[in-house]
Amino acid sequence: MVAYGGGVAPPIDFDPELHRRLRANLDRHAARDHRLDGRRHAAVAVVVIDSDADEHGDDPTEIERLHLISDIPGVDLDGLTGRIDGTAGGAAIILTRRGAGLRSHTNQWALPGGRIDDGETPLEAAMREVDEEIGLRLGAGDLLGRLDDYPTRSGYVISPFVFWAPAGAEPVANPAEVASVHRVAIAELEREPRFVAIPESDRPVIQVPVGGDLIHAPTGAIIHQFRAVAYDGRATRVDGYEQPVFAWR
Repeated sequence: MVAYGGGVAPPIDFDPELHRRLRANLDRHAARDHRLDGRRHAAVAVVVIDSDADEHGDDPTEIERLHLISDIPGVDLDGLTGRIDGTAGGAAIILTRRGAGLRSHTNQWALPGGRIDDGETPLEAAMREVDEEIGLRLGAGDLLGRLDDYPTRSGYVISPFVFWAPAGAEPVANPAEVASVHRVAIAELEREPRFVAIPESDRPVIQVPVGGDLIHAPTGAIIHQFRAVAYDGRATRVDGYEQPVFAWR
């Protein structure tokens, strides 16, 4: 069971009915494309996978993240730990914590993904990055659909794809890129996002609460749209939400 908002959400079954639901909702969604306009193109994967609260619910990595959150105006740090213990159970998505040795966005939450290589399609890049970062070999048959492009402040347009993990899939972090791999229950994403005004932008910063942390755009925006569009079947756009200033670089 996943605690949120003062209550307890029952886990969502990882079963054929969920597969049909996600596929049907994504089929109805007209994904929004963004022109590159000098930006680089990247792709990420929202991988839907089964999870067990006891087996996958720990967050063992000791990382100081609260200094990042404290840079956002209007954030009350009471109750925030920077960890996402206890968020697994039932159908989940894979979230990674970026490695400390990377050149940018170190220790931040992310979806598996990265820059599209010359000659690759965005879909091919998303599948390659999943294999390189967490050791899962996905095929085109695992694709459920896609979400809207998200243009970032750091000069990318990110194209997100949603996949159904193959039976028996066991993600393993590539230590050169990923500090840890986590399974976050889809039920945990039911928690209401927060929207914070910042003086540097006229757009609100989106903060998606997961466990004892806040997931910001672009990752937060993408997983919020996944929950709204793919699971709930709502027409929701997220490219108008802002990133925190610490993610602009």
